[in-house]
Amino acid sequence: MTKTRKPLQKYRRVVIKIGSALLVDRKLGLKKAWLDAMCADIAGLKARGVEVLVVSSGAIALGRTVLDLPAGALKLEESQAAAAVGQIALARAWSESLSTDQIIAGQVLLTLGDTEERRRYLNARATISQLLKLGAVPIINENDTVATTEIRYGDNDRLAARVATMVGADLLVLLSDIDGLYTAPPHLDPDARFLDTIAEITPEIEAMAGGAASELSRGGMRTKIDAGKIATTAGCAMIIASGKPEHPLAAIESGARSSWFAPAGSPVTARKTWIAGQLLPAGTLVIDAGAETALRSGKSLLPAGVRQVTGSFSRGDTIAILGSSGREIARGLAGYDADEARQIAGEKSAEIAAILGYAGRAAMVHRDDLVMTGPAGARLDDGRDERKGEVHA
Repeated sequence: MTKTRKPLQKYRRVVIKIGSALLVDRKLGLKKAWLDAMCADIAGLKARGVEVLVVSSGAIALGRTVLDLPAGALKLEESQAAAAVGQIALARAWSESLSTDQIIAGQVLLTLGDTEERRRYLNARATISQLLKLGAVPIINENDTVATTEIRYGDNDRLAARVATMVGADLLVLLSDIDGLYTAPPHLDPDARFLDTIAEITPEIEAMAGGAASELSRGGMRTKIDAGKIATTAGCAMIIASGKPEHPLAAIESGARSSWFAPAGSPVTARKTWIAGQLLPAGTLVIDAGAETALRSGKSLLPAGVRQVTGSFSRGDTIAILGSSGREIARGLAGYDADEARQIAGEKSAEIAAILGYAGRAAMVHRDDLVMTGPAGARLDDGRDERKGEVHA
């Protein structure tokens, strides 16, 4: 896996995430000239054989402008109404701008839930893959009209990372109102240093993430680093760059300042990438020191090593595995429902049949369904060195 930056046109498949503030002006609405220039950049990449996907924020921001909603925080139902109006306007704008270069746009609305549940994940991947095969550019947005929790524009950073891992992209570009990662928020610390290349996302790198800089881009650097952890673990490089120039991709190619995050040297497999990138585990298992040692040596998690089971999960759900220190060390797919897991926790595998009344699996979490996620020094279950830090968001 290369550890050096290369031109955008040398990547095979690129996911571009665009922040709301780049697309929408609070008073004037859609920034059409900027969008047209962005689409010209995309057309240039496609002409060189690069497959391009776009994760576009802006539906709520555009919808609230169309509906003339007041500035400030919106109620959930107001955000959903704004998204319903804005999604139509946003999709039309992308379609019209891309059509200038005879490029077809395909709208894909996802929620984080669509990338959390395995079957929905696979269905979404199949749809997006078919769009790419047909030469279209998928325009992906979070489906904010059906969100049941507080809507945050910054979630699209992590959604973009999940899309990148879903489709096997080799580059994720996050365009926003900041040109990269600094050692501290530059608007607060005049001595903040810009970081051009980040070889790996360490706890020190995570500590550098500041807050949001604008109302329209509330995710800030925190969600960008979270996105980087998801993407780079899967072998996908990431760039954080300013989207303010009218041709932001061309600006990156011309040497404009941006931060490049190197992909992991030994990316996990597609299935384990999905497991590791889960944002909302359905439950947790606390294990003892012996089980922790076994996991680090590449073995499955047996019931005997489980000390505590929490949450309500079903077989096949993603669960977090905590070490004796209480810190997450792995994630995996549950081999048992939560109630059954509680019954056999701490017991020997040979006793499972007597306890449950049927001959179940020997492992609580099989090694093929498990990926180490931290802390520093952990190893993948096939014995390869794991990257420092945790990959969960």
